[in-house]
Amino acid sequence: MIEPHAPAPPRSPAPRSAPGGPDGPARLPVRPGTGRFLVLAGVFVCAACGLVYELELLTLASYLMGDSVTQASVVLSVMVFAMGIGSLAAKRLRRLAAAGFGAVEATLALVGGCSAMALYAVFAWTGDWGGMWAGGPRCLLVAASLATGLLIGAEVPLLMELIQRIRRQDAGGAVADLSAADYVGALVGGLAFPFLLLPFFGQLTGALLTGAVNAVVGGALVLGLFQRDLTRRARWLLLLGNALVLAILASAAVLADDFERAARQALYGGDVRVALQSGVQEVVLTGGTHGRPLDLYLDGRLRVSAGDERRYHEALVHPAMSGPHARVLILGGGDGLAAREVLRHSGVESVDVVELDAEVVRLARTDPGLSALNQHAFGDPRVRVTTEDAFGWLRGADPATYDVVVSDLPDPGITASTKLYSQEFYGLARRVLAPGGRLVVHAGPVTAGPRVYWTVEATLRAAGFETAPYAAGGRGVGVGVGLDGVGGRGVGVGVGLDGTAGRHTGFATGPDRSPADRSRAPRDWGFVLAARTDPRPRLDPDGPRPSVLTEELLAAGERAARATRIEGLPPSTLVHPRY
Repeated sequence: MIEPHAPAPPRSPAPRSAPGGPDGPARLPVRPGTGRFLVLAGVFVCAACGLVYELELLTLASYLMGDSVTQASVVLSVMVFAMGIGSLAAKRLRRLAAAGFGAVEATLALVGGCSAMALYAVFAWTGDWGGMWAGGPRCLLVAASLATGLLIGAEVPLLMELIQRIRRQDAGGAVADLSAADYVGALVGGLAFPFLLLPFFGQLTGALLTGAVNAVVGGALVLGLFQRDLTRRARWLLLLGNALVLAILASAAVLADDFERAARQALYGGDVRVALQSGVQEVVLTGGTHGRPLDLYLDGRLRVSAGDERRYHEALVHPAMSGPHARVLILGGGDGLAAREVLRHSGVESVDVVELDAEVVRLARTDPGLSALNQHAFGDPRVRVTTEDAFGWLRGADPATYDVVVSDLPDPGITASTKLYSQEFYGLARRVLAPGGRLVVHAGPVTAGPRVYWTVEATLRAAGFETAPYAAGGRGVGVGVGLDGVGGRGVGVGVGLDGTAGRHTGFATGPDRSPADRSRAPRDWGFVLAARTDPRPRLDPDGPRPSVLTEELLAAGERAARATRIEGLPPSTLVHPRY
């Protein structure tokens, strides 16, 4: 026989924690409604600062190390992963939510505010050491992303605890309130970075200012609103910690300009004449006066080196000018050097230059070194310069307008340039070519990047062109001319294509963009001449005599390029880039 169960005694209510205890309601100096509003305002500011740290790392990493897709993927994935770990780790701090949140915000302000300066320092001073230091900037990028993500992730559980201690509400409502403040703050931070911080303060000072705001808001929230939850010792530690963080950030901000000049000298040498941040990129000019050779860097990449630029621009322009060339379009070429070579040919009636960066054009017109190098090409009345994106400009251009189109654009391996090497872009270029017109494309290095080079060639063919690939070598390497003078892929150390001894200049792209061993840096240029019918790279017999390029070197460059051919590569398109 089963005995009936006795009824359970009535359940006694759970004991209430004392006010101010770790689980009790917080003792605030203001009304609960006001306190709750102040916490949500703190969430708003902290979210804005967190997104600025993320964007600072993304922007600086893309500028310093190139390949923005890879850098964005690394920063975002590591940071989101770390936020999850930080949220889990913060569970242990819930009983000390006020002190924990204050410590997290002070640390985040220091790490986030100084990460851009630390990344730039490692890149500038260790990027060309080679060996274990070659990957230093990338390792620091991962570490900074990990640390920032851990600290941002720790904020939410602590803030949830604090807001619940002000006034208990259901979990769903509390999460909704916190999420709303967090997302709106992220919106403000995302808009403030490109439209306020970057143009008015720059990357380094902008990050330091963001860290200072983060420290002030985090410290004020804890020390002002939850001071009664802190022990005397905790209050003094937080106060001194935040004061120290603010002192470090302020000192770094005062020294930011000196730091940037020193880092720039470490990167480019002590001969920097012009350094500016345009709306598109950082532009640096070194040398170019008093007999010193000129170098032009765009976003840290060596774009023009006076020692070798004629080899590049003669190989780019002169083969395409063999034939009708009254109307010429140059895409890119804001330095004026391609226009200089075009204007050497008689019969040129008009030259249209489409360049994205107005500051580069201004320097090409007014800088004494660069304007002398381009022989004041932009002052010629036949030249018209338009500041616009080449892709967008081609979409609105009249068809069958130009006899020659010269594509003098950054390497296709740079993420921002991939659309300018797409099948759609070449289709637009084909549309503006007159019957019998020719398009020449700079397609990156041949020997160092054959897959990229032949992808460009395959993309041109997919756009309806017949192609003729060829290469040109820089000083210090003989592409197509061996030590024995026999055509082929000879590598003549110390012997250039013109047979003269010299040293390599003008190909390295910055300490962390190319191999640390400069002997392995790209030392040739690849070009593709394209037309509707069977183009053949040759010099115009009635044209000007190039300084370096000859028919023999051009033929050797054809053989050198064809020897690296990779068959069966698919074309690159806007929706499926292959570079």
